[in-house]
Formats: sequence, structure tokens, C-alpha cells
Amino acid sequence: MAPDDKGSLHARSADETVEIASYLFSEEQIRAAKRTGADAIHPGYGFLAENPDFAEAVRAAELIWVGPPAETLRAGGDKLEAKRIAGGAGVPVVPAGEPEELGFPLVVKATAGGGGRGMRVVRAEEELDEALAAARREAKAAFGDERVFCERYVERPRHVEIQLLADEAGNVLALGERECSVQRRHQKVLEESPSPALDAAVRAAMSAAAVAFAQAIGYVNAGTAEFMLDGREFWFLELNGRIQVEHPVTELVTGVDLVQAQLRIAGGDALDARPDPRGHAVEVRLYAEDPQTFFPQTGRIERLQLPEGIRVDAGVAEGDDVGFAYDPMIAKLIAHGTRRDEAFARLRGALRETEVEGVTTNLRFLRWLVSHPVVLAGDTTTAFLVEHPPLSPHPAKAATAPWRGPFRLNLPSPAAAAPPDLDALASDHRGPAGEQSAVTAPMPGTVIRLLVAAGDSVRARQPLVVLEAMKMETPLTSPYDAVVRAVHVAEGDRVTGGAILVELEE
Repeated sequence: MAPDDKGSLHARSADETVEIASYLFSEEQIRAAKRTGADAIHPGYGFLAENPDFAEAVRAAELIWVGPPAETLRAGGDKLEAKRIAGGAGVPVVPAGEPEELGFPLVVKATAGGGGRGMRVVRAEEELDEALAAARREAKAAFGDERVFCERYVERPRHVEIQLLADEAGNVLALGERECSVQRRHQKVLEESPSPALDAAVRAAMSAAAVAFAQAIGYVNAGTAEFMLDGREFWFLELNGRIQVEHPVTELVTGVDLVQAQLRIAGGDALDARPDPRGHAVEVRLYAEDPQTFFPQTGRIERLQLPEGIRVDAGVAEGDDVGFAYDPMIAKLIAHGTRRDEAFARLRGALRETEVEGVTTNLRFLRWLVSHPVVLAGDTTTAFLVEHPPLSPHPAKAATAPWRGPFRLNLPSPAAAAPPDLDALASDHRGPAGEQSAVTAPMPGTVIRLLVAAGDSVRARQPLVVLEAMKMETPLTSPYDAVVRAVHVAEGDRVTGGAILVELEE
């Protein structure tokens, strides 16, 4: 375990632990495996999970790697190479290229990794340089690889993924899809299976595309092919060469233990999973974060009551501290039912039973989310939280969709609503009338860029400070045209939530 993970729930639960300098140092993890006499390494969700050099090093150390081969990770984990292979296999892909070729809006993506890190939507040319720089920094911090690329941005798609299992004999099995459209900061909030957007024909076509891609790159072990869906059209996004956070959704629907299947495949067994899809499952992620801005929060969990009667995968216990070195997820809550409405009803009941004290969480937001008419109607897209800001009043009912299904009108999509003004939440200002304004930290984090100095003139919404927490960057901007009166931080400083960073005056 890394130094800042001492005392964590997983460290306390383990039969044996070995201290390492960092989870990003492959040699440290191999040393720990050798020291304990382990014969295999399961890379989990993040850090080096999709790093081909790590996979290669594990095998060179004569340990079993529970994942796809290094060469497959290189091909599938490099998003540009993956798109090229997918196109060659006849799988539809979103166009990528130079900004001047794509036009705006476009999205900047990290070539390696995922989870929303190293990702920026750019709507105008003047935003491009800063977006590229920020995406590179974020990708470097999260994955050790600063390469990024640009891709056409599709405004209101659904996000649907296909769970795959593949053995060393070349057999590939698609275990159905997960609907993952409800997202914040390009990270998933709610996942369900099956997707309410897919009929049998689209499901079969998307599954076939996922299998074709996996076969084209020689995939082995568990993985996920992610797609954007618009109506009945879909495009391959990327491959996640690992188990995913939301894998319990598929496990509850299919009856297949995916981690057990991973271990068996890594041990050389042929694929023997026999999915028997039944009912519906839905998962939400309980986070230590502000329920409206989604900024991560820290603190000690003074009270934690998790529900009974559904599956709960928890990463912390009562009395634990939530820091800002890692993702602030507290637990995953997953409900299953014979029908979709039954699964959601069970999840709503479970969230009512859930209690967390001592740290701010998104619990209120989750209760709001699973009761929202648009969510219950199955009509969400990746723009859901822009069009329906967190904790806003529910519409009386979901908008009717007379053309839902195979029939589509070729009308232009309406312009996306502006997202909530998160910059204002990081400022204690009273208007540009000579009053002093304090720009404060909306969450604990590290100052990675200081863009102004005392005496500088700044424009409204001009970035002043870039704060990093959980390897995600948040630029804090000026609330109005002003002069910088004082700067209270320097690059590299760690700050607490609410700390005054910059003072402004007209």
C-alpha cells in the first residue's frame, strides 16, 4: 500500500500488506508480489490497470497478469490506434483529427486512460490552447502519459457499453450492455442494464461490433467496449482493458462473477461463462462530493449506515477519513429487480435507508436522481445534468417522445443549456461596485497553476488559479472585471476547502 493509504479499509481487510512508494511504480508492485509469494497480480480499476509496460513487467517477472496481453493493451488502450483498428474491422467510429479539420465543438481526450481525466470539451478556437494544456497535465498526473487528441463532439448522445469476456483460444463473449448516460465531469453517476434505449436489433449490432473489435486486437480477459448512441446509430468510443467500477450491474443481470471469470481465464481456462440474463439492475455511486457542484470533499465519516437488501460494495467504514489523494467514492449501491421499475424502487428505498455524517456527500442528489421522471422514463443522455441541474425541481412528468424508437425527425438539436455557474460558487463577491471579492477554494486540493499576480487587471471569467484534486483540474475564474488586490497562495500549495486564494477589487 502507498503511504497515504495506511489505515484504509482495504489495508485493514487484507491478510498481508506491503508498503510501496506509489501505485504508479510498477517495480514496487512486483517487488511486493515477490515478497509475499503471490503468483498473480490483478491490477484493479485504475492507476496501472491498462498500462502495457506494467503488464509486460509482470510477465517478465514470471507472475500471472490478470488482464489482456501487453500488445493488446497498447493497441486498445491507445485511443487513436483503437479507432484505426475499429474502422478496419468495420466498426463505426467518431471522426478524430486536427481542430481545423473537425471544427467546433470538439473534445480533447487523453490517448491513454479514461474516467473523464484528461478530457475537455472545446466550443471555440480561443479555448483550445488552454484545454490542450490542461488535458495534457491531467493525463500526465493520472496515467503518466500526456498524449492527447481531438475528436468531433456529439452534443447529446447516450453512452452505452458492452461487457466482454475473451479467452486465450480466441473465443469472445458479449455479456450485454450497460447504460451509462448520466454523467458529471465526464464521469459516470448511474449505470443500468439492460439499456432502455436498445431494442433487440440494435443490441445485436452493437454486441457484434464489440466482439469484432475484440477479435481484431486479439483481446483476452475482461474488457468493455464503449459506444455513443444517437437514435439507432452508434459509434465506437474506446476500449477499457480492465474490469470497470460498474461491473456489478452486469453480474446481477447475468449471474456471471466477472472477477472470478478473469482469474480463471488468466489461469488458462477456456471461456465457460453461461450468461442467463434476468431482470434489471441499476447502480449509483455514493461520493464524498458537493451534491450540486460535484466538487470532491474531504473529512472523517462520523456515521455510516448502508442499506440492507441490495448489493453494496463499500470502500470505507465508519470512522475512516476521506482524503484528496484518491477518488472520493464511498460505496456503490446496486439494486436488482425482475422489472426496471422494481429495480429503481428498491434503489430508492435503499437510498432512504442510507445515512452519512461528518463529510458532505452526494446522497441528496442520488435520491433526487433516482426519482427524476426523465430517468425513470429512460430518456437520459449525457446532457441530462446540464438540462436538469442537480437538485432542481422535477418536471411534472418526463417530456413525451412520440418519435422515440426507430422513427426520427431530421431536425437540428436544440442548443445545450448552459451548465451551472460553478465559478460563482468559488467566490464570495457582492458585485462589481468597488467591493472586495474573495475567490476561495471550493474543495481541498493543490494549486498547480497560479495565473495572476497582485496588481493585475483581469476580465470576467478569466482563469486565476487552477486547483487539482483527485487528479482532476478545476480552473477558478474572476466573477467580474477587476484588479487583483492580493494573492494568498503559490503553485504547489495544498489548500483546504474555503481557503481564500485571491482577493479582487474593482
